[in-house]
Amino acid sequence: MKSILLKSSILVISVLFSSSFKDKDLTDPQNKIGIQEFQGKAIYVSKSTMDLGRWGARMSEEQKKQVQARLKDRLEKEFILSFNKEESLFYEDEQLDAMSGATDSWGKNFAPGKQYKNVKTNTQIQNQEFYGKQFLVKDKLQDIKWQLEKETKQIGNYTCFKATASIPTSDLTWYDFSWSRLRSTNDEETENDSTNTTIEEPKVAMTEVEAWYSPQIPVGHGPSEYWGLPGLILEVSAGNTTMLCTKLILNPEEQIEIEAPDKGKEITKAEYQETIVSKMKEFRNNRMGRRRG
Repeated sequence: MKSILLKSSILVISVLFSSSFKDKDLTDPQNKIGIQEFQGKAIYVSKSTMDLGRWGARMSEEQKKQVQARLKDRLEKEFILSFNKEESLFYEDEQLDAMSGATDSWGKNFAPGKQYKNVKTNTQIQNQEFYGKQFLVKDKLQDIKWQLEKETKQIGNYTCFKATASIPTSDLTWYDFSWSRLRSTNDEETENDSTNTTIEEPKVAMTEVEAWYSPQIPVGHGPSEYWGLPGLILEVSAGNTTMLCTKLILNPEEQIEIEAPDKGKEITKAEYQETIVSKMKEFRNNRMGRRRG
């Protein structure tokens, strides 16, 4: 989103993309397409910014540019969304990673896997690999209370409408991990062990989301966790990440096959996050034990 695709502090994003869309069977966006055979494929470019914090304050502008260049494979990615009226499959373009020669083994453990969504059955199925173990995360679709706005803008050939929402950050980044989340878990455990009977409700961190959707593409799909608008989401900004659709193919001659992932240990989003936190606690304790030894 965790990413939303890369967790870091929220910064103002300025994204400049070429939004020239290639439509195979929809040269006129107003054309009506049969509901049953309607399908398509959207290519999204994701760009994230990274807050270097106090460390960055001691760096020159040239040093900051060098760090950003080294992290380009993490901060800029390409994703594919295949969809029909009811189903969608969202995944990173692995061919692009292979061409770049990226070997980020740490980041792979906290990157989103192939994500299947079914808006009719309210189902999300996502495969995740965590340190060599395969998980099949099955859950409901992310509950998003969209606020539809009147503001519009043009993306490629399509008129898009603005929608906003406020979503718990942990819901958008359930496949990711941060040491701050581990510290938060430790604080909750300390409070539960305390004799103090007054327990304050923990504050829930929220992410403000801005999406742009086009009713001219009559599906409720979108990239990553986002869905549920009266038209395909062509652009979405959340936290430090913006995803923009740069190419769209509707009703290609070759049939698009959408299949849900089916391999791995079945688990819910909450259970998967508990698994990550537990494992990272183990890593931290082992590391601290070696230092004391």
